[in-house]
Amino acid sequence: MFNVQKNIILAPLTSFNIGGPAKYFVETKSATDICEALEFAAEKKLDYFILGGGSNVLVSDKGFDGLVIKIKSENINVNKEEQFIETEAGLNLATLVKEAAENGLSGLEWAAGIPGTVGGALRGNARAFGGDMASVVENVVALDTKDMQIKTFSNSQCEFSYWGSIFKKDPNLIVVAAKIKMQAGNKEKIMQKNREIINKRISSQPQGSPSAGSFFLNPVVDNEKLRKEFETDTGTKCQENKIPAGWLIDQIGLRGKKIGGAMISEKHGNFLVNAGGATAEDVIMLSSLVKENIRQKFNIQLESEVRLVGF
Repeated sequence: MFNVQKNIILAPLTSFNIGGPAKYFVETKSATDICEALEFAAEKKLDYFILGGGSNVLVSDKGFDGLVIKIKSENINVNKEEQFIETEAGLNLATLVKEAAENGLSGLEWAAGIPGTVGGALRGNARAFGGDMASVVENVVALDTKDMQIKTFSNSQCEFSYWGSIFKKDPNLIVVAAKIKMQAGNKEKIMQKNREIINKRISSQPQGSPSAGSFFLNPVVDNEKLRKEFETDTGTKCQENKIPAGWLIDQIGLRGKKIGGAMISEKHGNFLVNAGGATAEDVIMLSSLVKENIRQKFNIQLESEVRLVGF
């Protein structure tokens, strides 16, 4: 039986390094563990929250008045001959990328340097540099908490979308594992590509200050004049009529803006960072300021991609 703990501070378990205590906290290493944790929550009539690598989340300063279930299942099986990898949800995405490269399997280079777990990447359909999880998934195994059954979802059944999936839409589905389809490649070339991607991240994204990654989703913009202005300014075509939120934030001159310990990165407008001692309230106030200014300037409503916990 796993060990249920009380009043565990969540800040160190998040990439933002912000957040109060979980009333109850448990680490799970199997679907059976998750089921037992859910039974515990049901018995005590508690809300529960599934925590992976702690990226893309902002935990309230008051914490979470329920059960936090930390997914720690990390098994991985690499089948080099048949070119696929089976991975559990708690595995770090960085480990999956590394194992693929070391076995000469290509298809995950775009994910080099992305923090968090495989489960979180699948739930949010993590994407970067022209790639996403949808492009590499063969199937996903999930626990359906409505009937406590383990179910397998084909790629099409996962309903992957821009930063989303059926697992994000349906809170009753908890990702347990996945089968990733790969292609044979040259080990050295794959590793070199991984290094190039990581260097691109380092050059364009803030380093050293805790953050949740990109804070706002890139909005669809109907204003053709604004889209052309972006394309002229950056030499980059709009994808699906979306304009990067970071570029919009740059246009209103908010880089470096601080509220309390929260700051808009000097390096990238779409990164809100913990510059030291930031509270969740600081981040919420700063993100609200950004949204208000973007709405007034461009008549665009930004939407956060960061999940709020305990609010």
